[in-house]
Amino acid sequence: MLKKNSVIKLNIEDLTDLGFGVGKVDGLVVFIADTVPGDECEVRIIKVNSSFLVGRLEKLITPSAARTEGRCSAGSCKSCAYRNISYESESKLKEDGVRRLFDTEALGHIRTAPITTSPSELRYRNKAQYPVARVEGEIKVGFYAPKSHRVTPVRDCPLTPPIFSEICECITAFMERNSITAYDEISGRGLVRHIYLRRGEVSGEVLVTLVINGTSLPHSEELLKEMSEKFPDIVGILLNINREATNVVLGKDYITLFGRDYIFDTLAGVSLKITAPSFYQVNHDCAELLYAKARELAQLKPTDTLLDLYCGAGSIGLSMARDVEKLIGIEIVPSAVECAKENAEANGITNAEFYVGDAKDTERLLEEAERTRG
Repeated sequence: MLKKNSVIKLNIEDLTDLGFGVGKVDGLVVFIADTVPGDECEVRIIKVNSSFLVGRLEKLITPSAARTEGRCSAGSCKSCAYRNISYESESKLKEDGVRRLFDTEALGHIRTAPITTSPSELRYRNKAQYPVARVEGEIKVGFYAPKSHRVTPVRDCPLTPPIFSEICECITAFMERNSITAYDEISGRGLVRHIYLRRGEVSGEVLVTLVINGTSLPHSEELLKEMSEKFPDIVGILLNINREATNVVLGKDYITLFGRDYIFDTLAGVSLKITAPSFYQVNHDCAELLYAKARELAQLKPTDTLLDLYCGAGSIGLSMARDVEKLIGIEIVPSAVECAKENAEANGITNAEFYVGDAKDTERLLEEAERTRG
């Protein structure tokens, strides 16, 4: 049995969803960060468990052909599981992973179609939530380091549009000038917790939400003036109140400081109103591919009733509403349901109904709706 601090040579055979390379030694699985399938490496064992081991990469002996260092320029973030491999290799791993899941559930006889890749490898995210912290004496935004709540500063994540990093820099500079504090999770003190940004891929509209441990933002007029002049795509700036000692990013209450509390975007031919808490697919172009495939496989008929569960702002169901007799959407977030209703009206869709509730109680909700109509 290997002991802690043992150093071994290992061939990496697989990659987990969390980005750990997987090797095997003495019948045990070893998980090693910063490795990819095909790597031959020298590994130090740092944790010994009866059913698995955890190792640390000491030396890369022979790098895998799948390895690439060019996908991320954000430095030491390490938030993306597949940052060290090419997109082609990532797609192949995910396709193989789906097939393994079917095999595990004794469904290997079911044919799985080849993976459809995204048209955009970078800059595709239309939403980001950045924790704010004081790091080495300066206010920084970034992402949490793996398995921690330590903020790793990131100046520009290549998965997000450039305007996101520009807005974050503007806000942190404003905070420094006005001695506005960043939230500290250990003490529970400090004001600004997160910067939450949404952007419409088609509309270009941007919604800025500052999550704060308080009820107001000092010198907010200065920030509003600067941001509205510098970023004409910003249509709204909000405060979200979260004073709880929690890992949940958003609180329940919002205050609109500037403009409106929603953006518009167009997805699969449907114009959508999207509020800060509404669910919306973060990869617009990939979502269009997904919706088109779902519509094709559903083989909808004009006499069908279509259920859109966990419907958010109604985007999936509304994209197919004209193919069916009736669309019923269920979503637990009330503001999202209101958006879904407004989206149906704005698109001239008259056969859609949306209800607030937990989708697991769909049968009861539909019975109540039927009684109400009766």
